[in-house]
Amino acid sequence: MANLSSKEAGLSPMHEVTTGGRVARNTIWMLLGQGLRLVVQALYFVLIARSLGATGYGAFLGVVALVAIVTPFGDLGSGGLLLQNVSRDKSLFPVYWGKALVKSSASSLVLFVSVVSLSHFTLPHEIPVGLVMLVCASDLLGLNLLQLSGLSFQAFDRLNWTATLFFLVSASRLGAAVILTRVHPHPSPLQWGYVYFGGTIVVAALAAFLVCVKLGRPSFDWQPVPGEVRQGLYFSVGLSAQTIYNDLDKTMLARLGTLDATGIYGAAYRLIDISFVPVSSLLTASYSNFFRAGVDGISASLAYAKPFLLRALGYAILAFLVLLTCAGLLPRILGPEYARTVEALRWLSILPLIKVFHYFFSNALTGAGHQALRTVIQVGVAVFNVAINFWLLPVYSWRGAAWSSIASDGLLAVGIGLAALVLARRSERSPSAPLQVAVNAASD
Repeated sequence: MANLSSKEAGLSPMHEVTTGGRVARNTIWMLLGQGLRLVVQALYFVLIARSLGATGYGAFLGVVALVAIVTPFGDLGSGGLLLQNVSRDKSLFPVYWGKALVKSSASSLVLFVSVVSLSHFTLPHEIPVGLVMLVCASDLLGLNLLQLSGLSFQAFDRLNWTATLFFLVSASRLGAAVILTRVHPHPSPLQWGYVYFGGTIVVAALAAFLVCVKLGRPSFDWQPVPGEVRQGLYFSVGLSAQTIYNDLDKTMLARLGTLDATGIYGAAYRLIDISFVPVSSLLTASYSNFFRAGVDGISASLAYAKPFLLRALGYAILAFLVLLTCAGLLPRILGPEYARTVEALRWLSILPLIKVFHYFFSNALTGAGHQALRTVIQVGVAVFNVAINFWLLPVYSWRGAAWSSIASDGLLAVGIGLAALVLARRSERSPSAPLQVAVNAASD
């Protein structure tokens, strides 16, 4: 009976997903945690950018971007399945926590070996293999475990712990970075790799321990569920495609352009990520509720998304104006060698506006059981991004990377938005659509 739609149970879907001001409370927790994390990340960013310089920062960023492409396959989508199923039925947590740990451990080890081997062909030769190994271990093993732990707390609507965990990893990296720069004022990218690895692994181990203490131990006595492997792959492929059109240009720029250009562009994009933190906090706080609202179909999940979309859009307009007008201050903060980052940031300042649209529409699709469609669109945009980067980067360097990012995010917003609206129109013509979504959720 847990998979019946809220309409069949006699409940309003909006009442079901917002009882007790849950989203407002979780958003406040995420904003507090992300706000503190934002300050820490800003300090960490300035410290690493100034101490490494544009070339060193570009080398480090190129490795991080490469590993990020395969990181979503580190758990084979088990994190998305955990959130989807446990947010609807809390008693399933031990089973899905156990599945996530087993799948993440096995897959991450395989990917570690694969990425280190392929890095010889995809990265410039001046980047040491030790740096690749440290970043792989940090993100494939540590960061995946940290994200699984955060999703576990998110499934129970305990986002105070989710926010705390991600603040701790940023704080631990900053602390280690401060110590490193005291010892070596101008460290190498490899030395930064040790800081990155240590700060992640320690917090990831702590996160898994807290999950077991506060939510329950994993159960390894489980049977395969038909359709879950395929559904998990949809989550993994979708996240990987998202990473490709967000971050692959940095790895490609390191290979097809220069490490200096990668540092210039990467610094500007990092500031875009930081400016998007308030919206990402809202997205995180509301994400599990999209699955609950989505039981009643795409129209219900779109209705749930609408008020949040409007608020986020207002913030994104403000962020656009601030980024555009304050970009000229960057050389004073990061150093004169980042003077070209001013132009890069002004080009990219439109991205928060575009991202607001495609993220909320994307979550509406996923919550209503259309993750496969979302993944197909994301993969198409990822292919487009790679193709256009091969054309733009050798000729226009970091400017080409900025243009391809704007084009890719714009294409994604149009594709995802049209898909969601078309499905909503169809569901309005078919009264049985919400019930069918519930049936599909039960069969998965």
